[in-house]
Amino acid sequence: MFQFANPHILWLLLIIPVMVVVLIAISQLRKRNLAKFGNIHILQELMPEISQWRVKTKSALFLTAVAVVIIAAARPQFGSKLKEQKSQGIEMMLVVDISNSMLAEDFAPNRLDRTRYAIDKLFSTLEQDRVGLVVFAGEAKVQLPITTDYRMARSFVKRISPSLVSVQGTEIGQALDLASLSFSQNRDAGRVMILITDGETHDSSALDAAKRAAEQGIKIFAIGIGTPEGAPVKVDGEFIKDEDDQMVVSRLNEELLQQITAATDGGYIRATNAAFGLEEIVAEIEKLEKGELTTLRFEEYNEQFQWILAIAAVLLLLESLLLARRNPRLKRFNIFRQ
Repeated sequence: MFQFANPHILWLLLIIPVMVVVLIAISQLRKRNLAKFGNIHILQELMPEISQWRVKTKSALFLTAVAVVIIAAARPQFGSKLKEQKSQGIEMMLVVDISNSMLAEDFAPNRLDRTRYAIDKLFSTLEQDRVGLVVFAGEAKVQLPITTDYRMARSFVKRISPSLVSVQGTEIGQALDLASLSFSQNRDAGRVMILITDGETHDSSALDAAKRAAEQGIKIFAIGIGTPEGAPVKVDGEFIKDEDDQMVVSRLNEELLQQITAATDGGYIRATNAAFGLEEIVAEIEKLEKGELTTLRFEEYNEQFQWILAIAAVLLLLESLLLARRNPRLKRFNIFRQ
């Protein structure tokens, strides 16, 4: 792909036709002044060393050099440059529960909004680590593949809502398995998951999924959001009711979350309205051994102005070496002489 970094500078090319007009006017003025001394053709025969071709060629070289310099100043760029960057860090997959139970209002304004705010704040402080995002309810989806683009990550976090999945429920095991597959192939990098959920699930595979993650060297840290007493769940302003017309109450299942984190030698913390817990978990993650991360970054387009300036320099050199007068010493090399 080709582009100019400073395309507005190309407007300066409009001075080229102006310069052409000025040079023509100067040439005509010179001829008129010369005509005052006699017939122009006779005067030209009296000055055989003056070459009109050389004068015109010098002007053409100078004008071309000016145009080339303007083009170089516009910074032509071609293609894109892919640079490999190495850093020390870890790979962090956030596994976020977006089931309807996360809409319970025992956290202000509700559990899910509080989660979004905490993750956005976390992403705004990261520098070297890679992050990814898996959301789940009755099914799990990769919302954000592993990346170091924190700006994009924050934009994805803002769009987290229960509408991202069509099946309700809390399939923690499926989410953990999907997150395990979402890490890169770099086994040297430290791998952690941060599971954010109320833990309210009837999924018996969650603990087995945690053990499979541990076999891959993945540590799971969990944040329990909610209270053991629970809170009613409100969707679209209406409280959800069960088959017996009783309000559904979502309660925090700390026991399951503690079992999951213990299986991977991770850690568990209960979120509160005062402190969500991400800072404490990230502080623990920072103590883990970091691995070498290799990231391919698209940088600025490859600059081409150097070659353009080299052409301009050659043109100016030729213009300076080309004299307006014929060199009498070179007359004997006139290969067109009869």
